[in-house]
Amino acid sequence: MKKDLTLVILAAGMGSRFGGLKQLEPIGPNGEFIIDYSVYDAIKTGFTKIVFIIKKENYEIFKETIGSRIEGKIKVEYAFQELDNIPKGVEIPLDRKKPWGTAHALYSAIDYIDSDFVLINADDFYGRSAYLKIKDFFLQEKDPNIYAMVAFNVASTMTSFGSVKRGICESQDNYLTNIIESVVEHDNGKIKVSPLDGRESFYVPENQLVSMTFFGFRPAILDFLKKDINNFFETNKDNLEKCEYLMPDVVFKEIKENSKKVFVLESSDKWLGVTYKEDKEYVQEELQKLIKKGEYPYDLWK
Repeated sequence: MKKDLTLVILAAGMGSRFGGLKQLEPIGPNGEFIIDYSVYDAIKTGFTKIVFIIKKENYEIFKETIGSRIEGKIKVEYAFQELDNIPKGVEIPLDRKKPWGTAHALYSAIDYIDSDFVLINADDFYGRSAYLKIKDFFLQEKDPNIYAMVAFNVASTMTSFGSVKRGICESQDNYLTNIIESVVEHDNGKIKVSPLDGRESFYVPENQLVSMTFFGFRPAILDFLKKDINNFFETNKDNLEKCEYLMPDVVFKEIKENSKKVFVLESSDKWLGVTYKEDKEYVQEELQKLIKKGEYPYDLWK
């Protein structure tokens, strides 16, 4: 059964983290970025559209690199996350430079999404399993009040070169109940979790599920977002210099107010990403293994 499914990619932060897209180091054997592999997996899985959320100033270079490689293979649209794309009446502080967070990024793309959709980070390699599981979820789950999230075993998302930030998932009967944003690190053969809210550190097993921002949503969340963003700016009117409008906060607010649920799917793949510059070689080696196994072609877009 054919079903429209959109992949929405949070890419507005790429320029600031890497000093511009030209400096984004390729990790594939033919200059591919991690984002290329995400789009490739989406196409192979049967997604019907890609929406890139980027900064307007990065549009030309983004289109010349990533965009030119995939246009013609799948429908592509670009949404711009701009500081002034906010409800009327909100006065932007003069010293506010960066946009308002991941939920604001999605708000910036509302006009480009008209189907069930998956929201991911641009610089995370999730593996084909995540896309297959979320596609099956949308085909099988007919309840419009149930969203989904693909979670990963914490051990498969860590690096040997330092600590990482991860969202520790709590669930009941496979439905998400909480995400604890934390610093995660190796500690004498164990995995130590230090919540960012200041709670006491604790240890978790290797198969503890963590969120890597791989959410499956219905269009209804966009209607909620249109209303809730006004509440966000009203609540934070005295903190507009630093406040951030984040997707986990929106998700749990809608769970509470509109009785939504988020079903937790577990990926069997290994997450890959470059948190530290030393991670790049390891990621390249892991991709080469996948290419040798035939999961990806040597030249991804040839």
